[in-house]
Amino acid sequence: MTMIIIIMAVASVLFGRALGTRSRESSRTDALTSAQAALNVMSREIANSGYGLSQNDYDTVHYNGIVLADSSSTKLRIRANVVNTNTTTNDVGEDVTYYYDTAAQSIVRHDPAQSPTTTYLVNQISSVAFQYYNYSGSSSTPTITDTPTSTTSRVKITVTVKLGEVQGQPTTQTVTLTSDVTLRNSDYMMSQY
Repeated sequence: MTMIIIIMAVASVLFGRALGTRSRESSRTDALTSAQAALNVMSREIANSGYGLSQNDYDTVHYNGIVLADSSSTKLRIRANVVNTNTTTNDVGEDVTYYYDTAAQSIVRHDPAQSPTTTYLVNQISSVAFQYYNYSGSSSTPTITDTPTSTTSRVKITVTVKLGEVQGQPTTQTVTLTSDVTLRNSDYMMSQY
């Protein structure tokens, strides 16, 4: 009987650890899947920024679509004329701002043409950061800055995901996801073709 009790105790401990591991991995998978989906949405819209933006029909200057005054290492505002029916960017998806909301621990997408104007892309995020790759002239070596310039041709998005707490597992685990996005209508990229 003592042997059976010892075996049952060992089995209980092993079963508890297995459940903790399963719970941790399930939480990790959910967090990473949500963050990857948000990163894909941001990457697609940022890549399209600058599309259709020009001052007139004969303009040969291509705009990267980043609103310089409203963008930084923690916030990015992009514009594109996706619908291309007029010279404004007032349609849904044409003027979008991404930023991190610390109170909600979420990445926020703000689009004044959409209802509701603010949507939360993903929760349980520790941070989102943007870095800007600026290309000048014919140089293929960029300068990397925390604020965009008129010569920004690539944006690096870094999302840090806070994993959920699991009993019996290490606390405050995070995973970092990154994506490099090439702005297809920047001057540097257009000169490559």
